[in-house]
Amino acid sequence: MSLQIFLEGRFYGMERYLSEAPDSADSSLETRALWLSLASEILPRALLKELGLAPILLGFSSAGYFLLVLPEETRQAAEQFLIQASTAIVNASAGQLRLHWAATENLGEWANVRKRLEDELAKKANTPLATEGLAYFTTAFTTTPESKAAEKLLIPNWLHTMRSSKTVGWSPEHPAAILPSGGKHEWPLADSPDTLPLARHAAPSDDQQSFASTRVFAKRAEGSRTWGVLRGNVDNFLARLESANSIEDYIRISVVFKQFFAGELEVACSLPEFWQKTTILFTGGDEFAVCGSWDALIGLAREIERLFERFTSETLADFPGPEAKSITMALALGRQGDSLGEVYREAGRKLDAAKTMGKGRFQLFGRSVEWKELTEASDLAGRMTKIVSDYRCSPAFLDELAGFYRESLLEEAGGGVVMRKKEKRFDKPWRFYRRLNSVLEPAALLNPQRMREFDRRKTSLIEELISRSSAGRRLRPSGRVALEWARLTVGRTS
Repeated sequence: MSLQIFLEGRFYGMERYLSEAPDSADSSLETRALWLSLASEILPRALLKELGLAPILLGFSSAGYFLLVLPEETRQAAEQFLIQASTAIVNASAGQLRLHWAATENLGEWANVRKRLEDELAKKANTPLATEGLAYFTTAFTTTPESKAAEKLLIPNWLHTMRSSKTVGWSPEHPAAILPSGGKHEWPLADSPDTLPLARHAAPSDDQQSFASTRVFAKRAEGSRTWGVLRGNVDNFLARLESANSIEDYIRISVVFKQFFAGELEVACSLPEFWQKTTILFTGGDEFAVCGSWDALIGLAREIERLFERFTSETLADFPGPEAKSITMALALGRQGDSLGEVYREAGRKLDAAKTMGKGRFQLFGRSVEWKELTEASDLAGRMTKIVSDYRCSPAFLDELAGFYRESLLEEAGGGVVMRKKEKRFDKPWRFYRRLNSVLEPAALLNPQRMREFDRRKTSLIEELISRSSAGRRLRPSGRVALEWARLTVGRTS
């Protein structure tokens, strides 16, 4: 029996490649994201096909990453395949995207094998000149006719065709191009036991002939006409993988998490409340990105978190520690004139900020809250909107509260005597009561019973907005989230 090697491939520069995508049809963010997802699945499978090896030797593949087990004697042929693919990918992306790989013998404990792979990948990624030499400049700054064909994906309207295609093809003549059909090798995308696990739900346009744009998502949103991007990432997923004692555990964890995101997101986005308001950008082994109407994205985030908690409680029940058992998400809203790439990048920044605050959080409307606090914010936002709808209070009271919170934000960002001087007023709850009472009044005269109901709701609202901390009263972060949520619901632009 010949010696086995592990070969790990990884795409670098994905964040830049996606966030800097233009809005043109040939290279939009949706196009690039779907191509990345497909390339990560197709390239390792094509490598096995070209080498005449069994598909079972594919250990794992996901957006931006793959792992193979190969016979030692195929190492040189595999390297040559990846060199050609890497050159085409770099050219097609104008140097923004690079494919690096590492190979090592299946000798010793898995932890040591894993470390050798990681060290080699880090060396190639951090010192490209040392590993690629002059080829680095050749591939990074030249564009050949082949790469132009790959960038345009060889056919017009590639994104629309691929979203509805039942097969995907690949040919060695254009190793960076993914074909909806044809090519030397083909794989099914639907109606087959060998179907690639790819989430590609896209909301239809109004005419049902194409797919919804961000402008359409804004039009379909409840309240304020706003769209956004939702991004999620499993907390400490790499730490969970690094703790795997064997290659079998490593692959099993990787595969089940990938299947969760690909499967559950596809199903969730197909539900009646989401299918016309969301489009999946990509799913990976530990992350995902979705664009859509702002209200649908919040609901989708809550649904995915609920499913993820149930999934990890079953899948990782025998694994100690909190690693990979919680998920953090962030929502960025698009403004007029914003491109999808800009909002995608902003969602990434918000996601990073949320992770610095802790695990299992949701960053939205300028605040990072725990998932249980989001439930509180949802209830509070509903009560705010009911005050407007049931008692015909002016929605302007929400703007007044927003100004109050913005004042608090300025104090937090400020410093010196001014901040300390203003902080004292929040230790005196009656100031807040008096200010809210001045703007929160019914628009019509109510009978005594309705007036008592209104007073109870108003008092309850004030108590929910202010923390009951014994150390001193302060405005609650979930209250700020609820306020912006209510403003968007009633059409007051955030």
